Amino acid sequence: MLFRQERIGLHGAPFTIVKLRTMRPFDPARGLTTDASRLTRFGVFLRATSIDELPSLVNVLRGEMSIVGPRPLPVTYGPRFTGSEKRRHEVRPGLTGLAQVHGRNALSWEDRFRLDVEYVDRCSVLLDFRILLRTAGVVLRARGITAAGCATMHELRPEHGPVPGPAVRT
Repeated sequence: MLFRQERIGLHGAPFTIVKLRTMRPFDPARGLTTDASRLTRFGVFLRATSIDELPSLVNVLRGEMSIVGPRPLPVTYGPRFTGSEKRRHEVRPGLTGLAQVHGRNALSWEDRFRLDVEYVDRCSVLLDFRILLRTAGVVLRARGITAAGCATMHELRPEHGPVPGPAVRT
């Protein structure tokens, strides 16, 4: 029922994020090799409403995440960041952020990182408040849940080129 995954937190320190499980496990023998094949019907609903993120409030209470900040990404993505993209780790990761209110998963990775660094540069209580207000509208309209042509989000700079397989939802 719960999904746990190592993510990159403040100053690049790893932590385990907790979310509601929305996908079946990767299983080539059963044909479960893509996000589209692994995503459950109930999982689609959970993602559309962002209810799958509610257990991450535990991460907020532990001090591993904030309500607002760049979304934490899997530790496997760490070596793929450019120098400027690593700046996103100068603040605590969040449940929502500037990139989420400007397109969520429908944004390109470059746009997401640009907005994450912009958030780091402009971080303030007023900006956080504005992001929280906009988040409510984005979630209620269920916009930007998936990337174009993908059930979730395209993998960040695949190490072995664009190969079909499990993408990582952030």
